[in-house]
Parts: sequence; C-alpha cells; structure tokens
Amino acid sequence: MAVKIVTILGSTGSVGTQTLDILAENLDRYHVRALVGGRNIALLAEQARLFRPELTVVAEESLLEDLRAALAGSNLACASGRAAVIEAAAMPVDWTMSAITGVIGLEPTLAAVRHGGTIAFANKEALVSAGDVFLRAVSEHGATLLPVDSEHNAVMQAMADNNLHAVEKIVLTASGGPFRKLSYEEMRAITPEAALRHPVWSMGAKISIDSATMMNKGLEVIEAARLFSLTSEQIEVVVHPQSVIHGLAYYTDGSVLAQLGAPDMRIPIAHSLAWPQRLATKAPRLNLAEVAKLEFFPPDEECFPALRVAREALLAGAGAPTVLNAANEVAVAAFLARKIGFLDIVSIVESVLTQLGAPPVLDLAAVLALDNAARDAATRLTAAKAA
Repeated sequence: MAVKIVTILGSTGSVGTQTLDILAENLDRYHVRALVGGRNIALLAEQARLFRPELTVVAEESLLEDLRAALAGSNLACASGRAAVIEAAAMPVDWTMSAITGVIGLEPTLAAVRHGGTIAFANKEALVSAGDVFLRAVSEHGATLLPVDSEHNAVMQAMADNNLHAVEKIVLTASGGPFRKLSYEEMRAITPEAALRHPVWSMGAKISIDSATMMNKGLEVIEAARLFSLTSEQIEVVVHPQSVIHGLAYYTDGSVLAQLGAPDMRIPIAHSLAWPQRLATKAPRLNLAEVAKLEFFPPDEECFPALRVAREALLAGAGAPTVLNAANEVAVAAFLARKIGFLDIVSIVESVLTQLGAPPVLDLAAVLALDNAARDAATRLTAAKAA
C-alpha cells in the first residue's frame, strides 16, 4: 500500500491532536509533510520530533524563537507567521486536515485546495463564510472535500451509494448541550465555566460555547446545505441527548439510513484519513444494550434562537452567513471574557445581521472585507453591552 503524504493545519488543537494520535498508530501508512500549530510550543515541538515533517509552523510570529529552542538539535525546519502557515498549506500532499478554528483558517484551507488533493475539514467556516468562493475553488482545482464534523461525516456515510437525487432530506442530530432543560430566564445566569462543560463531547472553548447556544448546529445547517447541495427545508435538526446517531438520510423509497457510533472524533477522522477504505481505531465500540434507549426531541427555538437566526442567514444567502459567523466569533469571545451575558451572544449576532444584511461576496477579498465589517459592528455592540 502506497504511503499517503499528509499535512495537519491546526495540529495542537483537539481535532489535530486526535488526528496525530491515529497517524502515530499507522506510521507505515502515512508521512507528515507539514505541521501547523497554535501557541502550545511544547506540544508542537513534541509532534514535530515524533513525525519529523519537512516544515513545522507556529501561527504566531512572536513564538518562532521559542519553537526554534524547543526543536534545537533536531535538524527540523520551522517558521512562523501568516505567510508561513499559507506556505505550509500550499505544499502538495495527498491529504490535508483543515482544523484551524475560525475564519483565520479560510485562506490556508484555500491554499490546500489549490493543489487539488483531499481536504478533510473540521473548519466549517470555509463553507459558512465563503461557501461559493470555496466550492468554486474546489471545482476549479479538482480537490476532494471530506467532512470531519461528526454529523456531516455521518450523513456522507449514509449517502455512501452516491444516489443523491433520491435523497428527500437529511437529519443532523444535536446533543442539546448542557442547558437543554433550562428555561430562557434561567439562562441569564449562565457562566462561561458552565457553558464549557459539555455533557458528551470534549471540544475546544469556541465550539463548546457554540454547542451551548446551538449556534454550532445552525452553522452545520449552512455547511450541510453547501456540502450536499440541499435547501434549508431538506435539512432537519433533532436533539438527541445520547449522541449515538450522528446523522441520517431519508430516501424517496421510504428508506432511512443512519450512521451510529460512540461520540468520539477519532471515528470521523479515521474515516476521512482512509476514505474510501476503512482504518482501525481504538475508539470505544458502541454497545446498544448499555445505551438502552435513544431519545429525540425537536429543538426549542425560543430558548435557542441561534438555529432560527442561522437558517435566516442561509435563506438570505450572499454574504449573510459571512456576517453570521464573524459576529458570532466576536460575541463568543466577549462572553468568554465576561463582557456580555450568555443570552447576549445570539442577540448581538442577530443585530449585526440586521445592520449589514446580505451584501454580495464574489471573491476572497470581499469575504474578508465583510468579515471585518461584521466584526467591527459586533465589537461595538459588545462594548455597548459591557458599558
């Protein structure tokens, strides 16, 4: 079997570290060409020493000397800064993991797309903020997109026969987050610490807050619409607290195909790494007798308006999803910094959408300009709330 050449963008984050855990168990099948990490220099250096990539990059320019010191004596090349991140992403490989959280991951992901390989993406902003621009680049360069989000990966597996014209709708499941049983008024007192304690998944801070507000599921609806060429009406969301079924596809003949598994990100990561084959993992095996019951509820859009707001942005089209994502990133950061309350997050996002609407975004420059405008508007609103 030929060795697959890979690059990991976001190697020190949750998805990146789990990807490298799988690669470490399969060193005879994969070779890491480039690693791009965040501020955790000790971890990035440890990864580089194990996998010995051609290039190791720390995103923050000021940390280059720290990385050089950590790699002293290894003869490993390293670099830092935005240009170096894009350079690493542009190095031709068979498979790229795109796991840099936020819109800052957009340009590196596009750089990876341009060499025409397979892009496994956990960075949903590529399809939310720049859907048309991103998909046009994928088509032009013959790249292959493989979703790593558990729900989209599940739907992809449920559509494995590629009989897409026969799909009536898909269903994305949501755990409901830590507050699904609270009333709207009870949510006013939610703290960042409480919002970060997800009952099922172990995730980074940003995505944990998005799960708590259900904005994550709204972003996933937009992502699914782009990825699978579906309308908003063809994408249903149900709350499924056990997180056993991750996605379903309903077919015109009445069949429903579902993908089930333990709530472990190593499963969709391994699926993307080996696709169209399968790769063994140490993820826990699902025991239905132990689970005993599977529950499903419609989402409460009064308590969790983020899902409604995201659907409205999808229907508005053009730059509305760009505005949604940027405003949400700013609002989540303000909540984590205790500048605004939990309920203010979606309120600010909706206000920014009302202010900026859905201007056209025809290229990357337009996407980034609108992203900046939405961030400025959200920053002004969070400052007013904090005053």
